[in-house]
Amino acid sequence: MAEMPLLKLENVTKTFALHAFGRKVVKGFQEVSFTVGEGEALGLSGPSGSGKSSVLKCIYRTYLPTDGNIRFCSERYGQVDFAFLSERIIHSIRKAEIGYVSQFLRVIPRVPAVDVVAEPLIRRGIPYGEAKRRSSDLLERLRIPTHLHDAYPSTFSGGEQQRINVARAVIWKPRLLLLDEPTASLDGHSVSIVMDILGELKREGASMIGIFHDQALMNTLVERVYRVDKGAFID
Repeated sequence: MAEMPLLKLENVTKTFALHAFGRKVVKGFQEVSFTVGEGEALGLSGPSGSGKSSVLKCIYRTYLPTDGNIRFCSERYGQVDFAFLSERIIHSIRKAEIGYVSQFLRVIPRVPAVDVVAEPLIRRGIPYGEAKRRSSDLLERLRIPTHLHDAYPSTFSGGEQQRINVARAVIWKPRLLLLDEPTASLDGHSVSIVMDILGELKREGASMIGIFHDQALMNTLVERVYRVDKGAFID
């Protein structure tokens, strides 16, 4: 019997109803189907507006899919379908198994950067002192100066905020990591560091689905590329 993939999308479609325009229906994406195995990285490609970010948001269940199935092999709950799962269980799986690097940093105001990054470890039972040490080490690796570790991320530059985003998502080593343009606002040196970290995480068994503005960069991490607007893999 073949082993089940970690994640399997079957004919997933997302449409949006624009209430301001008489509930006009706008297509996000349609009939997206792919699988991701343990330790595999998949890239999503397609022109701007093709629905790449919406695919990630449906997997994370920020959006509820309009049609199709999103099956995930959870360590705690077994095989579940994100298209029909309760918000309570979705929240539990997010906290324990799925990381997300968005294009924008969303954190509680007036929380120091070191605590923002340490929070996922603390949530998993790591003592505060140890979590803070790991957080500080990762921030230094990502070229966030020590004197900024106790500063508020809202005061940081766009590139610094994106490095906080990456650090918070990877520090706890999730089983599945969703990447929405994780390097878009970074300088070349920072891009290299982030890609090294992602490569290490993948070698340790993490699965990834990523959107990258640089196709060549994406190809250094992923085994396969799925083109969203065509609904097919790129050879």
